[in-house]
Amino acid sequence: MKTISTCVHDIIKHQPFLDDALARNIINFSSLAADLQPQVEKEMRKPVKQGSIIMALRRYHPKRNKFTTKNFRELGDIIVRSGITEFTYLNSQQTISKKAELLNVVKDQSNVYLNYSSNYQESIFLVSTSLKATIKEIFEGEKLVNVSEELSSITIALPEKNTKTVGLYFYIFKLLAYEGIPVYEVISTSNYFTIFLEQQYVNQAFLLMNEIKSRS
Repeated sequence: MKTISTCVHDIIKHQPFLDDALARNIINFSSLAADLQPQVEKEMRKPVKQGSIIMALRRYHPKRNKFTTKNFRELGDIIVRSGITEFTYLNSQQTISKKAELLNVVKDQSNVYLNYSSNYQESIFLVSTSLKATIKEIFEGEKLVNVSEELSSITIALPEKNTKTVGLYFYIFKLLAYEGIPVYEVISTSNYFTIFLEQQYVNQAFLLMNEIKSRS
């Protein structure tokens, strides 16, 4: 049988920002209880007193994030690139051969940007705007799902043990979300993490990353 405590705890666990704030002891329980009351009553299907919700909050033990701002000191260079266009195509029997053809065309062009990822259904190509005509020519006849222009990227060199650092990506996304910066696309490798943003947000995001890194 579901109790008020399990109901409250489930709600919090599905709201990472709230869970993080509780871990830092910066939320007033009375105000939070009043805010949660309608949702708790809906799930419990009966009236619930705010005092009962407060008691449930006091019993909640949030997981403290092992990632702190000090970890930002270990991040490497931050590189910004503009003038990127994203093409999304449905996969077909020719997709792999056309990827190979594209790589062969650009292999000697050191001044262009090319990044791609794929799943079982789609392939995404993030390229320098100068490659737009090349992409369209090579993938002519393929099903184009979407084109997004005027994107910029921010690439961050990750610390050596980034795969063992709990909450690294969460902290970065949390900072961007707090500032109202939407992330258009994300690509990561073992040592680098790249976010793609609409042009209007890139300066704000870059300044934010630099500011947090220097203050850590």
